[in-house]
Amino acid sequence: MGRPTTKKDLLTVANANYEKLNELITEVTEKELSVPFDFSNDAKKKEAHWKRDKNIRDILIHLYEWHQLLLNWVQSNMVGDNKSFIPQPYNWRTYGEMNIEFWKKHQDTLLEDAKNMLQDSHNQVIKLAETFSNEELFSKGVYKWVGGSTLGSYFVSVTASHYDWAIKKLKAHKKIIQYVKKG
Repeated sequence: MGRPTTKKDLLTVANANYEKLNELITEVTEKELSVPFDFSNDAKKKEAHWKRDKNIRDILIHLYEWHQLLLNWVQSNMVGDNKSFIPQPYNWRTYGEMNIEFWKKHQDTLLEDAKNMLQDSHNQVIKLAETFSNEELFSKGVYKWVGGSTLGSYFVSVTASHYDWAIKKLKAHKKIIQYVKKG
């Protein structure tokens, strides 16, 4: 299925990708958990996140913090407190710095805590999405504070698409570990 464009598809794909992510995490071996992520030998992996995240906890916390961005943004704007999705002092050009701050903030967070935090925030995001109609989520211009996009596109980005990103990253780590084990 492509990128969701309806409420039904958003909820279906968000939950399905979340379950896929959790299944992948439960399959991770102790060895795969103990080896830090290192994608430095892959020239195709140039984006900052390939260097930033060193373990599963880092990925889960990243997802959790982006859930918090969405939850705070929607809740604030729905009560008339006009806020940007990306909080000050960051913007869409500097959000990479914000992601590093999230990473720093959680270096003492335990993996089990990160799993629980993500579970809770995923449930909150899904519950919030369910409160909106299909039109409110996927019609442009419904909420001025969303700008030229749709509210649903933000929900898709922080759930289904972000979970897909996390799955790809975990699979890439597993592939490296398996290659090293064979070599």
